[in-house]
Amino acid sequence: MEVCQGEGWRLVIDPARDPYIALVGGSDWAVELTRQELETLWRASRRLRLQHAALTDQLMAEESLELDLELPLQTSSVPAASLWMALEGDRQQWILRFVLNPGAGARAVEGGWSVGASAPFAAALEALEVRLGLVD
Repeated sequence: MEVCQGEGWRLVIDPARDPYIALVGGSDWAVELTRQELETLWRASRRLRLQHAALTDQLMAEESLELDLELPLQTSSVPAASLWMALEGDRQQWILRFVLNPGAGARAVEGGWSVGASAPFAAALEALEVRLGLVD
């Protein structure tokens, strides 16, 4: 088991806990995720941060932006299963929010991280690429 946490965020990975191999959380919430949900969260976070990085030079100091995307859950047999994620902020600081909709009959969740927690959480999530063999 691997535990990564900081003020306002938590990421726990335990591949032996099938089907819920991960626990992600914020300052007052937490949820267990399957591998495909974790991979989709990783993919969405990565894409949003890359988009943000590509736009920061074009923003003036006082400008803010909101980027969002919706991705289907990988390998899901449920057509409506998806994860929506948004990055909101300015050139230097931002928040992450997400809504997981795994489809009919399954649990759904909404969560987010504060300005101080979003970047460290995203960095911990990014580090999973090598350890879990994730690809975008």
